[in-house]
Amino acid sequence: MNKPLIVTLLASLAAATVAAETPAIGYRFEDVRRSVTVTTATRELTATRGLRAQSGDKVHTGWFAYALIASEPYRARFEIFAMTDVELAGGTPGVLLSVDRGRIRAVFDKITGSEPRVVKTPGALLAVRGTQFDVEVDKSGRTTVDVYEGIVEVRSEFRHEPLMLRAGEESIFGQREPPSAHPMPEDRRRNAPPARGENKEGEGSGRKDGPQMPPSAGPHSEPPPGQQPRPPSMMPPQSTPRTPTPTPPATGTHH
Repeated sequence: MNKPLIVTLLASLAAATVAAETPAIGYRFEDVRRSVTVTTATRELTATRGLRAQSGDKVHTGWFAYALIASEPYRARFEIFAMTDVELAGGTPGVLLSVDRGRIRAVFDKITGSEPRVVKTPGALLAVRGTQFDVEVDKSGRTTVDVYEGIVEVRSEFRHEPLMLRAGEESIFGQREPPSAHPMPEDRRRNAPPARGENKEGEGSGRKDGPQMPPSAGPHSEPPPGQQPRPPSMMPPQSTPRTPTPTPPATGTHH
């Protein structure tokens, strides 16, 4: 047996061993809107609500499409927005979803234990426990991560230590660009999802509503306290002429 063949057999055996040690992960489509396709090892099918998927399946969303996928054993949910390509799991231990292009929102409930839960991007691995964050990958593989809750651990080969990305922070990195943390831009803050566990609108979200602008004053609106109403004309009001008092006739003797 020649040496190249031995190397090929050993590589195949190692791959088979890793596949056997990596358990298959199940997913369920909880919501589907418009055109969403799932490509398995044997066929391509249209995703519908309730469809079950497995590790290695690839998901593509079309124009204006949307999908919500859950992996209940890992307490994870993924919102997949329009024109996005992802792969479920992908064979890497701990990875639940790989983003090739487009935008997703990941929501992880807090769990105990040391089992990793990872989202893979072209430039880094994102390890989490309990958090909400957005991932957006452009055509060149450049990735933007926005964290809304919890902490995301960004693992990149260009950093000796993982980058801890906290709520309210953003990181942009690429396949040859190391990640760094900076405050999330205001426009992305405004698009933050509501905090989980809210009972009332805005309660517990940690965000304060902007100042309330007073309604425009109409022609019949009341003036603010302490302010005199403005006269209807800028001209000073005309004074009313006083009526002259009649002079009484003079009294005396007529000649």
